[in-house]
Amino acid sequence: MQLREKQGLLKALIGLAARLPWWLGLALALVSYVALHMLAQKPVPAALQPGQMGSFLLSNLTQLLARVGQYALPFFFGVSALLSAFRRAKAERLYAAAARRPDAIGQMSWQDFEILVGEYFRHQGFSVTDNGGGGADGGVDVVLQDGDDRFLVQCKHWRTQRVGVQPVRELYGVMAAQGVSGGFVVTSGDFTEEAVRFADGIALTLVSGHMLRHDLRAHTGSGPASARSDRSTAPDCPLCSAPMVLRQARSGASAGKQFWGCSRYAQHRCRGTRALD
Repeated sequence: MQLREKQGLLKALIGLAARLPWWLGLALALVSYVALHMLAQKPVPAALQPGQMGSFLLSNLTQLLARVGQYALPFFFGVSALLSAFRRAKAERLYAAAARRPDAIGQMSWQDFEILVGEYFRHQGFSVTDNGGGGADGGVDVVLQDGDDRFLVQCKHWRTQRVGVQPVRELYGVMAAQGVSGGFVVTSGDFTEEAVRFADGIALTLVSGHMLRHDLRAHTGSGPASARSDRSTAPDCPLCSAPMVLRQARSGASAGKQFWGCSRYAQHRCRGTRALD
């Protein structure tokens, strides 16, 4: 039992370190080796003076730990850097594959869907931290940073069931408790009318599967020309003058119809719109 617990702790620590950028993991591996190697080579007094037993034992123990740590810590950070690089490469592959074949979103696992969502926001200019599948954090799967603004993201990879108001309300509660700037609920499917009404007017954006697929095409420049919002042809936002992107109304009398929406809506909540000519 104790062996399993130790293995679980080591796996958790490596997983936590793997969320660091790969280059930072390599830098930590190098720094830890140099620092501990110098400490391991530091001479220990051979003669024991009266009253220095404690200092003598501490010096020997420190040097013993440094001798082991000069190899253990670089190995730990090196493995973490490799895992981080692998995750980044996988995220880019998933993003490119989803842009080429948007319907593939429905077939991927929920773990891959969370990685894809993180990459989706990274391409919008956010700094992204993978939260490792939610858990005791209130169901937050991804944390976004945009300057001083922090956003929470919950992913729902539901193929058939629509996301109701309860998960949306729960994330809003976590947002209020943490004092963040806003939040997103992203699903591979759709939302109920009650969920849409709840999110309307608050700093919580609902991203449906249809919107996600459309934005993937737009951000990568793939897909048919009618589905893209090229900056050279898209109008400017009437409120902030930023380029606009094609959106689709999710509810109301215009449900299903496309319109121009501000590209800064996600980060800055700009609600500028224009009718599609």
